[in-house]
Amino acid sequence: MTLNQLRYVVEAASSGSITEAAQRLFITQPSLTAAIHLLEEELGITIFRRTNKGITLTVKGEEFLAYARQMLEQEALIRERYSRRRQKKLLFCVSAQHYSFAVEAFVDLLREYGGAEYEFHMRETETYKILEDVGGFRSEIGILYLNPYNETIVRRAIEDHGLIFTPLFTARPHVFISKHNPLAAKEVITLPELAEYPRLSYEQGAHNAFYYAEEIQSTRPVKKDIIVTDRATLFNLLIGLDGYTISSGVINEELNGPDIVARPLAVDDFMEIGYLTRRDIKLSRFGRVYIEKLRRRVSKVVP
Repeated sequence: MTLNQLRYVVEAASSGSITEAAQRLFITQPSLTAAIHLLEEELGITIFRRTNKGITLTVKGEEFLAYARQMLEQEALIRERYSRRRQKKLLFCVSAQHYSFAVEAFVDLLREYGGAEYEFHMRETETYKILEDVGGFRSEIGILYLNPYNETIVRRAIEDHGLIFTPLFTARPHVFISKHNPLAAKEVITLPELAEYPRLSYEQGAHNAFYYAEEIQSTRPVKKDIIVTDRATLFNLLIGLDGYTISSGVINEELNGPDIVARPLAVDDFMEIGYLTRRDIKLSRFGRVYIEKLRRRVSKVVP
C-alpha cells in the first residue's frame, strides 16, 4: 500500500468517476484502475462498486476512505513540519444551508490556518445535498437545522447516510426583510401581516419535499412564491421586491449588507441548528478548528 494509492482512492471517491479522477491526477485510466485493483487485492476488500454510471463506495470502502484521508492528512502535517520543499495545498470542505455564521467561521479558519496555498470549499447548497456531501466524504462537516416538523424525516436520512447531528443552538423564527419594508418598523411580525408580500425560499432540487426546506413554516400556503438558488439573489429580491424569508434571525451586516434586518415572527416554533459529521470518524485538524470557530461565532449572537 502506497500513499499514491491512497490519493487515488480519495480522488476517485470525490469525483465518482475513474475517468474524471484519472484526468485530475494526470494519469491514464487503466493505470488508475490497476492501482486501485492492486490495493483491493492487497487488503482483501472491495473499495468501489463499478456501474454504468460511475463508481460508488462500498461499506468497507467508506471505512477505508476515512482512514486514507487521516493518513494523508498526517503525511501533509509531517511535510509541513519538516520539509523545506513546496507544500501541497491544504484541503478542507464544508457543506451548509445559507447561514452567515457558517461563512464567518469559515473565514476565521482561513485567516488563522490558510497558509501560503490552500483549497478550501464552502458549499452553500440544498439540504439533501449536505447529507450526500458529508455521507460521501465530499465535505467533512455539514450544517442544517431540525425542528418538530422535519425532525423524523431528516433524522432518518442522517442515520441512512452514516452521520450524527450535534446541536449548536436553538433559534426562534425570524423574518428577514429589507429595512425599507413597511414591516421593518414592527418589533414582532405576524403571519397574516406577511400575506401580501412575496415569500422567498431556496430551491431544493430533486428533494424538494417540505421536510427538506431550508425555511421554517414552509408548508404555509402563500399567494406569492419566489424560489432562488443563492443567497445574493435572495437578498437582492428581499430589497427589490419587498420580499421576505423566514430563518434563524442570525444575520451579519458585514457579509449580507446593511439593508437586511431580522424581526421576530409570532409563531410557536423553533429551529435547532447544528452540524453533521461522519459517525465514528475522527475529525481532521481543520474540522476540529472549524467547529471551535462555529461555537465562538454562535456564542456572540445567541444568548
